Amino acid sequence: MQRFKGSVALITGASRGIGLAIARRLVAEGGSVVITGRDEDALDTAVAELGEARASGIAGPADDPDHRAAAVAHAVERFGGLDHLVNNAGINPVWGPLTGLDLDAARKIFEVNVIASLAWTRESAAASRLRSVVNMASIAGTAASPNLGFYGITKAALINLTLQLADELAPAVRVNALAPAVVKTRLSKALYEGREEQVSRAYPLARLGEPDDVAGPAAFLLSEDAAWVTGQTLLIDGGASIRQAG
Repeated sequence: MQRFKGSVALITGASRGIGLAIARRLVAEGGSVVITGRDEDALDTAVAELGEARASGIAGPADDPDHRAAAVAHAVERFGGLDHLVNNAGINPVWGPLTGLDLDAARKIFEVNVIASLAWTRESAAASRLRSVVNMASIAGTAASPNLGFYGITKAALINLTLQLADELAPAVRVNALAPAVVKTRLSKALYEGREEQVSRAYPLARLGEPDDVAGPAAFLLSEDAAWVTGQTLLIDGGASIRQAG
């Protein structure tokens, strides 16, 4: 398939993991991508893999306004426009109950996971021909998540932000979200390392997610195959949510 031939996507937090898997998928389907992340060396490696003819990287923190402006401008200048945005950058530097949460850390998590996603979307929509947005939420935003409580709160906020933006930006821009369960990335490693088989028993499909499991649904929601889909959050969880009520 060449669903993204001639189109341009900006993907935040894409030097590795889920973001890079989405970039690979879009490039394989004919698209061009601008990827961002904090680690310049990792971005350079990712761009070399994707191919410099249709990929470019800009290093910087997702919550930095100057970085956002530079990345969006670069997409327009390098590839002629910006059609798709994936708000994939996210952090979770804390672990433990909300009663002991450092409030400065909470503000930082909210800034990166929610405010930055809003800002990236506003900047991208203002700069070019934006058509679709995918926000990377989490299954943690749909239920209580012990020791991950504030991360889940930010992802719940991102799910609602998706609804609000889908309404405000329609019909020109579609906005949807993905809510993965545990996917094997560096961010989630502490949730399964050393006990992957045990953790996998919670999933009817009997395994944890891989970045490519998220890349396919992301490509669908960004593409014209989802032309009549907006304001939705798709759970990608190996079936874990069907057992929550039990």
